[in-house]
Amino acid sequence: MDFNLIKKYVKLIEESDISELEIEQDNSRIKITKKTEPATTAQHYSVPAPQAVVVATAPAVKQEAQQPKEEKNSKVKEIKSPIVGTFYRAPGPDADPYVKVGDVISSGTVLCIIEAMKLMNEIESDISGKIVKILVENGKPVEYNQTLMLIETE
Repeated sequence: MDFNLIKKYVKLIEESDISELEIEQDNSRIKITKKTEPATTAQHYSVPAPQAVVVATAPAVKQEAQQPKEEKNSKVKEIKSPIVGTFYRAPGPDADPYVKVGDVISSGTVLCIIEAMKLMNEIESDISGKIVKILVENGKPVEYNQTLMLIETE
């Protein structure tokens, strides 16, 4: 799990009436609770937020490098996920994908769908160019700001 995302969850807990949040993703699970009295459970990790404790309840899984650090070609732009959810390349299981590697697209072209909280969110391109690489597999979870595709601009 992304540490920055965990920090956002901790901040959400602190600024709301929520007293506990438990999230399970892949082979990892975290539980965040507001600190009301000294905790006595097994493993505690300090978090920069003074009122929160993060308790790890499953072994963390090392995430593979899903995002290239920097592309050598400055014409290659990243399309990033605007939300956390599940990535789908097509509008349905039997439908053709919205885009494939090698497709030339224009601004406003639907690239994929990200399902979040049972809502299907179409992700549109804000640039024109050619699809160079699709970095996420169909049906896999994506994080906020995770690179989904690389597009070579003209």
